[in-house]
Amino acid sequence: MKGSRIGICVIGSGRAGMIHARNFASGISFAGIVAVADPVEEAAKKAAEELEIDTYYLDYRRALEDKRVDAVVVVTPTVFHREIVLAAAAAGKHVLWEKPMAMNAEECRDMIEACAKHKVKLQIGFMRRFDKSFRTAKERIDRGDIGRVVLVKSLTHGPSVPQPWMYDIRKSNGPLAEVNSHDIDTLRWFTGSEFAEVYAVAGNYRCPEALPDYPDFYDNVLMNARFKNGMQGSIDGAVSVKYGYDARTEVLGTDGIMFIGHTAENAVTVCSSRGSMDSQFVKSWRTLFSEAYRAEDEGFIRCILEDSEPCVTGVDGKMAVKVVNAGNASIIEKKPIILMEE
Repeated sequence: MKGSRIGICVIGSGRAGMIHARNFASGISFAGIVAVADPVEEAAKKAAEELEIDTYYLDYRRALEDKRVDAVVVVTPTVFHREIVLAAAAAGKHVLWEKPMAMNAEECRDMIEACAKHKVKLQIGFMRRFDKSFRTAKERIDRGDIGRVVLVKSLTHGPSVPQPWMYDIRKSNGPLAEVNSHDIDTLRWFTGSEFAEVYAVAGNYRCPEALPDYPDFYDNVLMNARFKNGMQGSIDGAVSVKYGYDARTEVLGTDGIMFIGHTAENAVTVCSSRGSMDSQFVKSWRTLFSEAYRAEDEGFIRCILEDSEPCVTGVDGKMAVKVVNAGNASIIEKKPIILMEE
């Protein structure tokens, strides 16, 4: 594959897309960014200039025709994932794409089958699986350091106001998908089991501008879960919280408890003569998980070169989507939802 150097095109040059693009432009072994694709020319051109590459496309299909491109990173609104990934697989391009995987389980199955048919790698962007703290926690759980897991609680609070397209649950699947997909995957990962039943409640408390056109949009959600192996789970999600980016997990076992995640931007805490104490809260997921994103991108290249199974598979992405759909159904129907067997 061109001397074992993987040519990358990032499709979508927004915040998350540029994290991946910068990683591939700054020294990931055996890989390099060769193009970006974005339908907004100003964004595509600006990204190419920053990355110091001479190629950008306004139509991702043109990028798939580029023989220098061996793999694509798809960072677009969820509603477009299926179309892009099916085209990329048919073009023989390996695919890493950001969560959520798709809008529903059927779309996920289509993409899994297409990647298998065309023999390309498929990896989903659950970067917490590459984070050192979360990986250490998983190792200690498996080692039995807190006994048998009883309950996993995970929260993600985002500071920013959602993009306008996210208000439409039909196009985004809402904050359960956009924010809490990571929490859903963390619960599956730490319990070692699939969700059996969920019950979710939600409301709009901070985004009044969404109410006139999108009365079903929620910016706060709580979801409790029962797992097939008897373990319990709880997810807390929120957007537009303003105070900072907050991602923490708590694992209760029969012999102890484990806490994962930190809230401080740095290790400095100030205590004043007035008796107050303060530290700077983490402002962005881009800061908190910067090393995890890089490890995720390195893992993607490694599985291509070694022809090995990605750390996060299409099945992981599909199961998270099923839980999102069940949670949204629970919010609408105001009752627990039992997840059906595959």
